[in-house]
Amino acid sequence: QVQLVESGGGLVQAGGSLRLSCAASGRTFSSNAMGWFRQAPGKEREFVAAITWSVNTYYADSVKGRFTISRDNAKNTVYLQMNSLKPEDTAVYYCAARGASQYTLNWRGYDYWGQGTQVTVSS
Repeated sequence: QVQLVESGGGLVQAGGSLRLSCAASGRTFSSNAMGWFRQAPGKEREFVAAITWSVNTYYADSVKGRFTISRDNAKNTVYLQMNSLKPEDTAVYYCAARGASQYTLNWRGYDYWGQGTQVTVSS
């Protein structure tokens, strides 16, 4: 059974940093694209960042320059380093894995999902 488990969320003041982790089990994802999405109350799930099997990275304009996605295939884990956090970054953050090597911005293109981790940024 495939599982993605996020950790690292929490409450932080504006300007602070958090590092999210997503540990996968049940299969390896070294050849697959992985992504982070977020969903704030009353809003649709939105793309945050993605990383391909070849370690190409992609970011939403709203987080570019502040967030960094990375992966450790030996640990079957993906990370999201979030710096200079803003109140508008407050959301539940989800890790996702595709059954393909290339990324997509569309959350419907991902086959496996974690349970989400809450990130709250206070002003």
